[in-house]
Amino acid sequence: MSHPLVTADELAALLREAADGGRPVRVLDVRWSLGGPAGRPLYEAGHIPGAVYVDLDTELAGHGDPRDGRHPLPAMADFQAAARGWGLNDGDTVIVYDDWRSHAAVRAWWLLRFVGVADVRVLDGALPAWLAAGHPLATTTGTETTTGTETTTGTETAIEPGTLTVAPGGMPVLTIEQAGALPQHGRLLDARAAERYRGEVEPIDPRAGHIPGALSAPTAGNLDADGRFLGAAELRERYEALGVTASAPVGVYCGSGVTAAHTALALNLAGFAPALFPGSWSAWANHPELPVATGPTPA
Repeated sequence: MSHPLVTADELAALLREAADGGRPVRVLDVRWSLGGPAGRPLYEAGHIPGAVYVDLDTELAGHGDPRDGRHPLPAMADFQAAARGWGLNDGDTVIVYDDWRSHAAVRAWWLLRFVGVADVRVLDGALPAWLAAGHPLATTTGTETTTGTETTTGTETAIEPGTLTVAPGGMPVLTIEQAGALPQHGRLLDARAAERYRGEVEPIDPRAGHIPGALSAPTAGNLDADGRFLGAAELRERYEALGVTASAPVGVYCGSGVTAAHTALALNLAGFAPALFPGSWSAWANHPELPVATGPTPA
């Protein structure tokens, strides 16, 4: 399995090699943020050349019973159809990025790893890192976009459907029962902002607080000031301070299962093998029979 991160310059080199007949590289633009601007217009205005837009809400999540959470995993047949629509084939190298400090892109990374894609990488530092390195953007309107010393024009081209076959099970997941029981014999990490963990605010879900026994580990602590992931040693130190060890299971959740993948990636970089609770707090909070803890401590 490849390293899960790629720098802007490394991505540019991969794209040049692919254009010269090397291994195909598929780039996915996963711009999305909760309550933020729609991702597609941003993609159309400027994206990494060759990138395909991926809609997180409709292609990286299912929708149904609120008790399953706001962004449960999509049906595998639907996800396979979506991935083929992005042009993905078995054996492709896939690079994912967003403009939100990788918080949305990691959902695509985690899902693709879950269905068995071996070579999936996140653009470290997200789209700002690509721009800072002086690499160009393309548009879908034919207008020019200038970045650094390069200018690219372009129009959206038809995507040749891929033949990717999904094989679920490549990444560990937690059921709601397993998530509730995990603090008794391992570590369950809450990747949301600390104020939501403490139950001081809850802007979306029906109850405030956290799963009893879970520890607060906001995703912001995974990154440096430039939005790049910390080094493996720093991440390992961070999570060992929360009691994470290689000898006990570790799980992670967030609000709706999207940014939990960010911490799953950070734990992966640190050398751990985390399980993700896809329903996350949005599922737990919609089960009124389940207990809720508030305040700064796990219990």
